[in-house]
Amino acid sequence: SAELCLLPALAALLPPLPGPSGPGPAEVGLGALPAGLRAAVRSLVGDLDSLFTALGLREESFAVGALSRVVAAELASYAPARNRRRTATNKASVIFVDRTLDLAGAVGHHGDNLAEKILSVLPKLPGHKTDVMVNMVELTALQTSDETCSIIAPGCLAQPNDPAAKALWESFMNLKQKEAVMEARRHLVEAASRENLPFKMSMGRVTPEQLSSYIQLFRNNLKALENHCGLLQLVLATVQTLKHPQTSKWDNFLAFERLLLQTIGDSEMPSVLNQLLPMIKSYNERTKDDYTCEDFLVLLIYIYSVFGEVKCGKELDAAEEEVKKALVKAICDEPEPSPLLQKIT
Repeated sequence: SAELCLLPALAALLPPLPGPSGPGPAEVGLGALPAGLRAAVRSLVGDLDSLFTALGLREESFAVGALSRVVAAELASYAPARNRRRTATNKASVIFVDRTLDLAGAVGHHGDNLAEKILSVLPKLPGHKTDVMVNMVELTALQTSDETCSIIAPGCLAQPNDPAAKALWESFMNLKQKEAVMEARRHLVEAASRENLPFKMSMGRVTPEQLSSYIQLFRNNLKALENHCGLLQLVLATVQTLKHPQTSKWDNFLAFERLLLQTIGDSEMPSVLNQLLPMIKSYNERTKDDYTCEDFLVLLIYIYSVFGEVKCGKELDAAEEEVKKALVKAICDEPEPSPLLQKIT
């Protein structure tokens, strides 16, 4: 089966849950899980019950996957939840799905969405899981080439009090990147016009440099800065994302994934692995455009997920052995392994 053919590194990342009669996850109960995961499941069940109580729901639960069955069973037997279901008036169906059943969805680089790129490439806002830091130095007179400059407080994406910024963020999520970037320019031009700033209108393709030139108009006008601070933070996030080296790598990932999906019917796993092999480079051989060890783990997870059933055999064993050797060498040559690589090794 495909599971038996997974590279050991991937198997270590996603080990099978222990079951009563061996490693199979078919009959897993809460008691079979590690202590930390048991606590997390109980916490999730308590949070779900609180949510359903606030909504007045009497739920009927469905589960797809081993861990989802554990969560659904715990919710069904949770005493406060049983009491709530006796009195709640609103009916609802709740479907729990194990995310590991869709690893391609979790590791893939999907579509042409600016919001997803911003959230992926910009550093996380301290203390937050779903927001990012936007470097605000460009709006000041401070001259520094240090991208991690901490003198100026960072901006962020959440702008609940700025209608224009909220509308622009909706565009980032719902439109294609080209259209979303044009929306960013349109909002900036409208803001500059309202503040009577001396902008030069330009048509055609929107570039990060063009957006930066519009942003500079606001820099020495404190009133304009105050009026449009939320909008400026989102446009700065756009500029910094478009200029980020990780963005070009994102596009490379997306191109590879699309090519793989187009040729998956004609290609065998060994030939795909042999194509990847020359791209696995050690630290001293890599440029900024080359894939890192973590990038290759993501690619391998995607490949094995979309291939599904893989035919085992000597050819596959040989191709996997070469990939493993190259990855091990690359990981061992890392001068400062990332936390993920340290955890794996």
